[in-house]
Parts: sequence; structure tokens; C-alpha cells
Amino acid sequence: MTSVLDQIKKFTTIVADSGDFETIAQYKPQDATTNPSLILAASQKTEYAKLIDDAIEFAKKKSSDIKEQADWAFDKLLINFGKEILKIVPGRVSTEVDARLSFDKEGTIAKAKRLIDLYKDEGIDKERVLIKIASTYEGIHAAHELETKNGIHCNLTLLFGFPQAVACAEAGVTLISPFVGRILDWHKAHSGKDYSQTEDPGVISVTNIYNYYKQYGYKTIVMGASFRNTGEIEELAGCDFLTISPKLLGDLQKDTKKLERKLSPEGGKKHAKVSYFNDECKFRWDMNEDAMATEKLSEGIRNFAKDGAKLEESLISKLKK
Repeated sequence: MTSVLDQIKKFTTIVADSGDFETIAQYKPQDATTNPSLILAASQKTEYAKLIDDAIEFAKKKSSDIKEQADWAFDKLLINFGKEILKIVPGRVSTEVDARLSFDKEGTIAKAKRLIDLYKDEGIDKERVLIKIASTYEGIHAAHELETKNGIHCNLTLLFGFPQAVACAEAGVTLISPFVGRILDWHKAHSGKDYSQTEDPGVISVTNIYNYYKQYGYKTIVMGASFRNTGEIEELAGCDFLTISPKLLGDLQKDTKKLERKLSPEGGKKHAKVSYFNDECKFRWDMNEDAMATEKLSEGIRNFAKDGAKLEESLISKLKK
């Protein structure tokens, strides 16, 4: 019998959501995504010590100032993990800009360029890298400039609201990562009810975005992310991309039930066209009116920033030795 994972692969590109590259290979994904939390978790494993040691050695050669060294070590560690992941996946790796730059357009652009330069120094072409940026108004505009002026492909993450998705499409970004499971978390916490697969608010959100993009011919890839269960993944079978944790990849690989495609470019409800990219007031107002999107975006930035700071502190302690 064909596994559910293999059935999904027939019409959806599968991406591994992990910084632990030793667990990625067995599921044969096309791409892989990382974030500060995943890198922090992976960096605690002894088998990755050499990647940290290399980043520390690199940073000490770049500056004598401890804060600058930490910044260089942080970026180099991201590239070291990305480089190893790219030895496994045939496609691209997503590498995230520091979440503390989420409201700094110019800072985001500068950091993205530096990450791409570091990849280039390792012999890795920018076509194999997606720069992950939080989908704030500033982040979306930074991504637009990176895409149009520098040919740097971007993955807009922490996406919870329809205005974010529309603005990203108008910006011409390569890919968006709407967070399915975190949307479900919020609704469960606020309603006190459980949701079936078809009622799942995260699934409905991604379905609406996918249908809107196809209706208006946007080329931006929709990549469902942050899944809580395999049911959410099955309901989005047919979405452009899905990024899935190793645990859920394993569950899908063990399951052999017959799966139906749920999303296709020809199907879905129609939606009136709207615009946000050049209307900051409308973007911020409509995001403000969506309590879930506003709260989850802020929470996501805080948590990624917190884990980024923890990783930075760990690197500083090593730099001082």
C-alpha cells in the first residue's frame, strides 16, 4: 500500500520543518525550513558541536568586539546548519532573519544580504536559499525590495491574517508560510471547543488564501506550516507546499489509507479582490480588527526573539572562553 505521505507528494511539495538534519533524509523532502527555535534545540545536541565551534572560530576572526562576534557567530551558525541541510535536500533551505528586526525594514534587508553573502562564501547559490522574514508591514516591504532589486527569494513567515497574505502576493514574494496549528490553538483557547478536520480554522484560513491566489493568478507559493495533527495536513492535500515536522512526517509515512486531493487551482470559493501592499493604514487597521492574527503575530515574534537571544547568549559564553 502507498503511504499517505507518498500520496500527498503526488500533488504537493513536501518540506521538512526541522533543524535536525540527521532526521530529515529518511523522509526525502524537496526543501527544508528552520527557525531560531529549531536551531536552538538542534544546537544543544553534541553531534552538532562542530558547527558551533566553526561559527565561534569564524566570528573571532571577524571582530574583536564581543557583541559583533556574537552577531557573526549567530549568522554563521545559521549558514552552517543550512549548508548541511542542503547536502540532504535537492531544493532550498529557509534561513530566518533575527526576529528582533521584524519592524526594521532596512535592518532586515541588510541582514538578508549578509546571510546570502555568507552562503555564497560557502559556494551556495542564492537560488537554493529562502530568507525567512516575519510578515509585518515592514517585513513585507523589505522582502519586496530583496526580491525585485536583489533577486533574493523570501519566505514570509508568522502569517496568520488575510491582509498579510494579500500584501505578500502583491509584493511578489516567493513563498508564504501561513501557520495552521497556531491559528487552531488560538480559536480553541478562546472558544473552548474542539474542531473537526473540516472545521479547523487554520485549515480554512490556508484554503481561503490558496483559493484567492489561484483566482487572481498570483505566483507566490502557499506553504502551510505549524501543524498540530495529520488531519490538518490531509485537509490541505493539494496545497502548493506543506512544511511538516519529522514526527508528523513519520505518522504520514506509516498511514496507508486512501487520500483524496482537497485543494486544486480550479476549485474553491471566489473572493472580491482587495489590496494592502501600498495602503499601510488599511493593512494595520484590518490586522487590528483580527484579534487572532494580531496576537499570534506578536507572540510568534516574541518567542522567536527569545529563542534567538538564548542562542546568542550561548554563543557569547563560548566566545568568552
